[in-house]
Amino acid sequence: MAIEFRPWVDGDDLTLLQLWGDPDTFQASQFRAALAPSSDASPWRRCIVAEDVVDGVAIPVAAGVVYDTSLHSQRLWAYVEVAKDHRRAGLGATLVTMLRREAEQSPSGVTALRSKVEPGTAGAEFAAALGLKPIQSSRMVRVQPAPLPLPRFGDGSEDAATDLVQDLATGSVELTDVVGRYYEFIHSWDPTGPLTAGTVQRLFLNELTGAHGAVVLRQPAESAFGSSVPTAKKGKIRSFAVSYPDPQLLDASARVDPADADSAPVGQPSEVFLGHEPALDAAEAQRAVAELLALIAHQHPVLVEYDDDMAALGAVLKPLLGAGRASVTGPETQIVAD
Repeated sequence: MAIEFRPWVDGDDLTLLQLWGDPDTFQASQFRAALAPSSDASPWRRCIVAEDVVDGVAIPVAAGVVYDTSLHSQRLWAYVEVAKDHRRAGLGATLVTMLRREAEQSPSGVTALRSKVEPGTAGAEFAAALGLKPIQSSRMVRVQPAPLPLPRFGDGSEDAATDLVQDLATGSVELTDVVGRYYEFIHSWDPTGPLTAGTVQRLFLNELTGAHGAVVLRQPAESAFGSSVPTAKKGKIRSFAVSYPDPQLLDASARVDPADADSAPVGQPSEVFLGHEPALDAAEAQRAVAELLALIAHQHPVLVEYDDDMAALGAVLKPLLGAGRASVTGPETQIVAD
């Protein structure tokens, strides 16, 4: 086996994907999209291809990429994939060494690496052998209908509920603010820095993300002039749920707003990003998440992503998982890093 290395060029994706076949994991399918020609523009990227030269013919068999990101800028993303018949020969480790050398030239000066793996797979074993350690894990949880008792708001009337539970447009400034601060709050392990409203919209809430509905649970409105004087303002957001289509689960045309339970197809989960106002204390955050989950999953299942740092959501989901009212869907994803 005579191995030569060169930069990635257009057309390598077709050759390598044909050789590699279907990705081993969901994470691999995501990272394959990052394999592209090297670039000094944003995002900065270096991508290397390994070729096996047989009788003078060079056949691409492996590739690796390292690149930066503006959202989590303290580490570079890295990914390596090797054809099955060329594994366990040191080729992957060689590519990582070469990528680390390239990372030393990154404009940001950042050299630490991170990647995503599925526990128990060859990729996870490879990452561990390289010294990358898990720093976060996430899983998708399917919550069954009516997992929790419906909350009672105020005097229990429809008017009381209407004041506290509301649909919001995904372009809402108020929603954008709380979603951005919540994302910062749950990523202290890989800081984002303050997120601008434009960044939050681009990543989570505009139509290109698939976000197509949001429901929020509010604090009771309070008047500055006493309880006997009505207020024109709404109470602050306690918790939120943003609905997204998921082509792996359901045709997008059948997706519904999580607040519009009556029109949801029976048995199919709506995927939602469920979070809370970061300033709430632990007990109140848990209550706000539980009440909103009870509402959006009252008649139909929902699918939520649960990361280790989502403490309030975890406190709500763990008893449901133990009671069989929720179940983990698919394999766990681990982020591993230097």
